[in-house]
Amino acid sequence: MNYQSNPQLELAFDYVRNTNRNIFLTGKAGTGKTTFLNQLRLEPVKRMAVVAPTGVAAINAGGMTIHSFFQLPFGLFLPEYAKDASRQRKFNREKIRLIQSLDLLIIDEISMVRADLLDAIDDVLRRYKDRLKPFGGVQLLMIGDLHQLPPVVKDDEWELMRPHYDTPYFFSSKALQLTNPVAIELK
Repeated sequence: MNYQSNPQLELAFDYVRNTNRNIFLTGKAGTGKTTFLNQLRLEPVKRMAVVAPTGVAAINAGGMTIHSFFQLPFGLFLPEYAKDASRQRKFNREKIRLIQSLDLLIIDEISMVRADLLDAIDDVLRRYKDRLKPFGGVQLLMIGDLHQLPPVVKDDEWELMRPHYDTPYFFSSKALQLTNPVAIELK
């Protein structure tokens, strides 16, 4: 991948290729976020999956919705729910093998992802990968612009989330806070 004209894209690619650090890739419209995602899909450097919070975003990213890929129920995912067996979906062997093989999870339109949803992803990845590591040891590439659409949180949901999270945004996720992600802003 040649990003000679954009040092931030080269840096992002180097982080994806050479580290396991979680990355928040951001920038205004037209700065190359989608181009970067498309290039990673054309020249994959790791075993990866692409997800997004909505159907339209998933189609645009060439992936699946977060809820579909991780078979998550709709609604809140609070820390006390993690051990509730009734909320944990059973995966078929093919899905388990896919999750176990993941090195990189790309989440497009991350600005729309709530903190509890990111923690639900962490729960699934830990169940099928490494229980002791945030996100099961899978590297996250979170792509989005915080100046675009925020996560949807109803007032009653926020009242339940407030004791656990500083904000409803993805960056308040308990699992993500354990990882010290790198932020790269495209110009």
